[in-house]
Amino acid sequence: MQQGYQKIDVSGISVPLKVTKGHFATNHSHTNYYIDLTTVKARASEAHAVATKLVENYLFGMVVDTIICDEGTEVIGAFIAEELTKSGAMNTNAHKTVYIVKPEFNTNSQIIFRDNIKPMIRDKNILIVEGSVSTGKTINRVMEAVKYYGGKLSGISAVFSAITSYNGVPVVSVYGKNDLPDYEYTDYNDCPLCKAGQPIDGLVNSFGVSMI
Repeated sequence: MQQGYQKIDVSGISVPLKVTKGHFATNHSHTNYYIDLTTVKARASEAHAVATKLVENYLFGMVVDTIICDEGTEVIGAFIAEELTKSGAMNTNAHKTVYIVKPEFNTNSQIIFRDNIKPMIRDKNILIVEGSVSTGKTINRVMEAVKYYGGKLSGISAVFSAITSYNGVPVVSVYGKNDLPDYEYTDYNDCPLCKAGQPIDGLVNSFGVSMI
């Protein structure tokens, strides 16, 4: 495994992409990089820069009533809402501001929204914000919840995404495979690193990494 993280400068944004090369396992796949979004999610200046970039690249002209912030992206989502409001972006809320909600998971790992949150989803134009996307399975879980609770999907955005669309819906990200061309993800049954006998370096989820 690479010692420490590597910073990759990306044009159009002052915040570099931080990665560590190795052999990592997520809930859905094995990858050859850990995408470190710790400071992007927690540091106000970085979260604001990422949010501004997403709004510039993608969100102007989109109707957004509610932002569902998955994988700990609430700070980014708040700044997206602020930038949209400042720009005069359209929404259908009577108060002309954007709701920011965090999904809750039941014991079966299904997303639920409590009765007090349901009015922020039902008949609202929803933007999904993800942290790091590889297979799209996490996106699918949120999309299913939006549909079940009567929301209308406006778009999907992410900090990093290895895919550009999911089920025909564009996934717009600040960082992607163009910035990390050798990034790979595979099903654990087909992982070339496992087949080569390389041990797993760490377990990754939306909170971060636990090294083994």
